[in-house]
Amino acid sequence: MGSRGIRPHICVVSILLFALGVLAQASSDTNKADASSVATQDAVHPKSPDEVSKGAVATLPHQYVAGESDILRISVWKESDLSQTVVVRPDGSISLPLVKDVQVAGLTPAEIENLLTERLKVFITNPQVTVTVQEIRSRKVYITGEVTRPGTYPLLAPMTVLQIISESGGFTPFARRSKIYILRREGGNQKRYGFDYSKVVHGMSPEQNIMLRPGDTVVVP
Repeated sequence: MGSRGIRPHICVVSILLFALGVLAQASSDTNKADASSVATQDAVHPKSPDEVSKGAVATLPHQYVAGESDILRISVWKESDLSQTVVVRPDGSISLPLVKDVQVAGLTPAEIENLLTERLKVFITNPQVTVTVQEIRSRKVYITGEVTRPGTYPLLAPMTVLQIISESGGFTPFARRSKIYILRREGGNQKRYGFDYSKVVHGMSPEQNIMLRPGDTVVVP
């Protein structure tokens, strides 16, 4: 009798364990399918340089300095009229109520916060200011010609010619890899620097793999 009474319970437990295993496997398969779908979407629809620029703000270097055309969000706690999204003008300034024009080009977000806090103390008791970079438009480099994704790329950290070629998806089948050149404005004049891809990757002309500067254009004929 005891043995007969135990068997139904064993069967029930076995069925429950089997059902839980099926559900766990189904959940795992669903997660893998979702991940595969996202990866496929990224491959078919790569992010544009503007999307890269906006996304890169989330990992903005601590020492980043604001420049012309950057979009900043100025938030003043409990002061909605002073909290605004502003664009750094060509003269390096922004405009805000009460403080008027403020020179911010060349300053980090933290330095801008301190500057605005000092300016606002004349009008507000204990102002609390937060400055965030919403979009980077000042530090950009360009690549054009026979690459997969020509366009504009944010220069958030040191970047070489080889690195921007990689960022742009590499060459098309028609690229003339030995005829690449970099255009740069220096002292009011445009200079041209040659770049032979094959030599650089084989270590024969490492000096050609220069660090890019804001405004540089890499041309891949």
